[in-house]
Amino acid sequence: MFKKFAKSFLSAAAALTLATGSLPVTLAEETQIDPSVEQTLSIMTIGELATLDSALYNDTPSSDMIGQIFEGLYRVSTGTEVELGQAENVEVSEDGLTYTFTLRDGLVWSNGEPVTAEDYVFTYQRLVDPNGQNTSSSVEIFKNAASIRNGEMELDELGVKALDDKTLEITLEYPAPYLPKLLTGSRFMPVSKKIVEEKGDAYGTSAENIVTNGPFTLTGWTGTELEWTLNKNENYWDAENVHLTDVLVSVVKETGTGADLYDAGEIDYAILSDAFVGQYEGAEDFNTVPRATLGYIMFNDTKEPTNNAALRRAVSQAFDKELYAESVIQDGSTPANGFVPTGFDVDEEGVDYREAAGDILTYNVEQAQKDWEQAKEELGVEELSLELLVSDVDLSGRTAEYLQAQIQENLPGLTITIRSVPLQNRLEIQRSLDYDFYYGTWAPDYQDALNFVEQLTTDGGINFAKYSNEEVDKLVDQTRHELANDPVARREALMQAEKIFVEEDAITSALYQVSTSYLLSPDVKNFEIMPFGRTINLRTTYRAAE
Repeated sequence: MFKKFAKSFLSAAAALTLATGSLPVTLAEETQIDPSVEQTLSIMTIGELATLDSALYNDTPSSDMIGQIFEGLYRVSTGTEVELGQAENVEVSEDGLTYTFTLRDGLVWSNGEPVTAEDYVFTYQRLVDPNGQNTSSSVEIFKNAASIRNGEMELDELGVKALDDKTLEITLEYPAPYLPKLLTGSRFMPVSKKIVEEKGDAYGTSAENIVTNGPFTLTGWTGTELEWTLNKNENYWDAENVHLTDVLVSVVKETGTGADLYDAGEIDYAILSDAFVGQYEGAEDFNTVPRATLGYIMFNDTKEPTNNAALRRAVSQAFDKELYAESVIQDGSTPANGFVPTGFDVDEEGVDYREAAGDILTYNVEQAQKDWEQAKEELGVEELSLELLVSDVDLSGRTAEYLQAQIQENLPGLTITIRSVPLQNRLEIQRSLDYDFYYGTWAPDYQDALNFVEQLTTDGGINFAKYSNEEVDKLVDQTRHELANDPVARREALMQAEKIFVEEDAITSALYQVSTSYLLSPDVKNFEIMPFGRTINLRTTYRAAE
């Protein structure tokens, strides 16, 4: 099943410079490639692919692959820095509301057909189509997007227009200096209008039902495989600076299995957790990086008993997050007491959002038991059983068992049962609201606290709880409009909204902030773990001679 590819040598990918105004792109000097060694790689991912449709994914494995095979107007250069991708030039109006992009000459899809500005119009219209399945609130940055979603305006009134085949004009609902970073997210990767219309509901369900425009194409996935291959896209505009020819990707749900495969030389990249961190820490091939990803639980607000806020507060305060991070995860991840991670949003004065907002609804058994007594009284019960929905991967299973033990011990009379299913099934169950509460992870699309807080608005992207609070909606709306240019008041509004849905309503509780620990073959260079959004960036990766 697993295959270790041969190794080779090449230079780092070309660096590009992002400047103000027209944003020119300048290629860096190349180094020579050793032609005697193959540029191939074998890596693991923690879960199955759910879809290759950028409008429909809600999981990290799908986001990771979409990010390798598609490219938007901007692309990630390194870390949190972005540069122009499919766009050659952009002009921004003085009020920050209108962006006019000129696409590069000769852009084509993997089938050789041209990429046009109309493809981008179609892509973004599809994201806001009220008849579609995308729920991400970040798309409401486009002019008229919210009104279109509400059925008040037509799709062709969206603030995205093709002025000609190569010129795209985007008008925003409010100024958003983070737009370049937002548009590098997997959600905003373009699709071919022709292919989507031709494939219909089959689009994105297999490698044969898409065309791509990024550094790689994808083969060997018909919708169910646990292994597939990324192949260099020779039609990519910057193909000369993409040096990996093939990347074998294998689903490995058990981190211990991944470590064993790495030690056996079967894979070049293995994600680590728990005891394996201690085993490998200090080794040449051991790496750890903090990420802006949160692990969290969310409650179903549409049915009893989980629509009871006192019950949710009780559960959210009944487990020790410090002990969880130290004894269950054991990979450097840290406890999270709020729905915006530490180090993610820092203001001009250098003050971190999480530091300013403080911890919210922390581990507190005494208060949890008081809330549990209140919940029992309100619900008219003495005992209760809740089902915790998780995916069938290693950490999810151990997390479920830990929560079960802690909650049952600290809240006598409350029984937690565990329902473990494949990731794709878990997502389907969440959408159908056939659950009590679930455990999952989420990574942001762009680097702003708003991207986390907006998730719990009525139409929030991961609001599988169907939670709705008018005050939260109002505060978030203010941050996008009247407070958009007042960073102090804007941050305060975000903090107020977060406190409402985390503390007062307790619809969700963050458990931990992810640190990714992994093993990587020392000869693999420029293999980048992203601080937010998708996990990896392979465009600049190469192998050096051993």
